[in-house]
Amino acid sequence: MTADRRDGSAADRLRGASPGLVVDAIRDRDPLPGTRGFAGLLTSPPPSTGEDGESAGRGPDGRGPVLVRDVLGRQPLFVEADAADPTSPGSWSFDRTDLRDPEPIPAGSVASATERDPRWSLPTPPASEPKPAQAAVDAAIEATLSDVAAEDADPETGRLAVAFSGGVDSGLVAGAVPDAPCYVAGFEGCHDVSAAREAAAAMDRDLRVVEISHDDLRRAIPEIVAATGRRNPMDLNIAVPLYLTAEAAAGDGIDRLAVGQGADELFGGYSKVVDPADDDRVSADTVRGARTETVRTLPAQLERDVLALRAAGVEPVAPLLDDRVVDATLRLPGDLLATADQRKVALRRAAAGRVPESVRTADKKAVQYGTYVSREIDRLARRNGFKRRMENHVGQYVDALLEE
Repeated sequence: MTADRRDGSAADRLRGASPGLVVDAIRDRDPLPGTRGFAGLLTSPPPSTGEDGESAGRGPDGRGPVLVRDVLGRQPLFVEADAADPTSPGSWSFDRTDLRDPEPIPAGSVASATERDPRWSLPTPPASEPKPAQAAVDAAIEATLSDVAAEDADPETGRLAVAFSGGVDSGLVAGAVPDAPCYVAGFEGCHDVSAAREAAAAMDRDLRVVEISHDDLRRAIPEIVAATGRRNPMDLNIAVPLYLTAEAAAGDGIDRLAVGQGADELFGGYSKVVDPADDDRVSADTVRGARTETVRTLPAQLERDVLALRAAGVEPVAPLLDDRVVDATLRLPGDLLATADQRKVALRRAAAGRVPESVRTADKKAVQYGTYVSREIDRLARRNGFKRRMENHVGQYVDALLEE
């Protein structure tokens, strides 16, 4: 979004929800009001008052417009770091490249000219009993996937494709939109391309394989750094395959790219969630507590992913980050998240009958490893003289590449 549109239509000012819905969420302190995330400017909110006497939709002082960003940061939003009034024209944007010194509005915040109010926090409800907990997940997934299918049928929403790695996450999303083409990126022989080909064949889907080369890495890394502001190797390892997948889809005339983002965090997809008491990667000592820690990493991750996808020319669609799915997953007991034998238990159960059994039970590798991107960026670094014995050798290579 360019700076000269920030005071345009309501759609330009606020993304992901209507002003009235966000006003109600502010008044009720409802962190999950039924969206897939929202952010932007409320210029003239209705003068409704919450239980605490604050004017809903206005700044904590009761006056003026406010900037808002949802509790999981699913829509990025930035302000000038030194802006006296972050809500003023030219001081905020959905696109960090519009600003001279951008800093993100924290997820869950309402910001006015005078104060930043942490209005929403991630709910931590008690675990439900297994049977109703699974039923709630099933219903939430059914509802959000039905919405995506309806959107795909509407010609005004633009052409949709699916980022497809062959796992249960992207398989569920792809199953909801059977006419949408599927895309996967990776180096020759990588896990994700092989898994995607097998899953696409099982689901009788068209699949475009985007073969990544070293030239692609050298070109994409500076473009991703410019769009996201991230230059550390881990962020780039994750963003590169997303960016190249989206770029190929955009080149084919695709407007929106459906992704499975959020499934690992919400449903317990990480190995560190399985036995957290003995895993120093998390502070929690229960499966549910460790899962909560991973969910709280989403705002930073989603900022990177959304900005990379938009820079490549598509708008992301993330059905599994719908508020209904988030709410249902936060109520799952630990044994429906991860066990010694299986991770994302509830998600896999919800997928029964929606995807082939081989897709429902498929193992998944992290994208940076499943595509070989991490391995090949490391190889490029070493070929250019940045050896592994050097501290942060890949980071040093990235810095050198950006200086070229």
